[in-house]
Amino acid sequence: MSNLAIAAVSALLATNQPVAVSNLVHSKTGIVVSLNETNDPVELELDKLMKADDAARVEVDKWVTDNEAFAEKGAGIPKSEMRRRISERFNIVRKGYEDLIQQHTNRADIRIAYASYLGDLGEEDNAIAQLEAARVFETNNPAIWNNLANLYGHNGEVKKSFVYYAKAIELEPTETVYYHNFGTTVFLFRKDAKEHYSINEQQVFDKALSLYSNAIRLDPKDFKLAADVAQTFYGIKPLRTDDALRAWTNAFQLAEDVVEREGVHLHFARVKWMAGRFDESRGHLTVVTNAQNLEVKRRVLRSLEAEIEKRSSTNAAAGDVKK
Repeated sequence: MSNLAIAAVSALLATNQPVAVSNLVHSKTGIVVSLNETNDPVELELDKLMKADDAARVEVDKWVTDNEAFAEKGAGIPKSEMRRRISERFNIVRKGYEDLIQQHTNRADIRIAYASYLGDLGEEDNAIAQLEAARVFETNNPAIWNNLANLYGHNGEVKKSFVYYAKAIELEPTETVYYHNFGTTVFLFRKDAKEHYSINEQQVFDKALSLYSNAIRLDPKDFKLAADVAQTFYGIKPLRTDDALRAWTNAFQLAEDVVEREGVHLHFARVKWMAGRFDESRGHLTVVTNAQNLEVKRRVLRSLEAEIEKRSSTNAAAGDVKK
């Protein structure tokens, strides 16, 4: 299902609302229900059900997309009717999963697939229940622990997510996404991290950055990962200017095209105006010429000019006081 459709369907059908971390923690989980050629009748039935699940998602995706197009022309059906149709379509798949689980209660692969289905519909509490049951049967599956940590971070049980991420890493210490997700959750939920680990805020930042560092060590050529980590420095007070610039330099070296490189120049400009290095900031902005980056360039330039004016006024006022 496309991201647009997932968001729309979740809004229509969700029984609870995840917190803002949902769009920051990576959707990649490491859980893959892999069904090779087999004569196992249960695997064959699950394979058939997963294909039916995919078909339902594609169909609903088209419904949502088409209805949005019709709505723009004043011809879309009401949300309540769309909600009813989607529920009916997905309930066929839901019943299939529930029947299969009832017949084979100790099969983790069925519960993992069902949890993915529930998660896409925003039914996170139900997805947690299925993954917790799967964990009983596959205690050493690190991806289940990571998925549960993601979900607990969404539903407010953040301290439990810290424990579950740590367990995922203990079981699979070479999976980049576990460190990245863990670091993001620590960074976003600083109050919980301070209480859970009995540390101060600067130590929380250090812990998050250490987890990010491990992620980068395992996947040193991933530009998106490097950029995600570099952006973290905007939330650290006081600004760690040199560390931020080093992080953006690393991202710049990994950029694959002019748009990405110019994007990093915009971040160089932002960090440097925040640090009072105005001339250097302007220098970075001058190299940004690609149309895709011009609106952001204008916003950064406005912020730079506002900061220059603010500091000039402060200095002038200080001079008047001295007189």
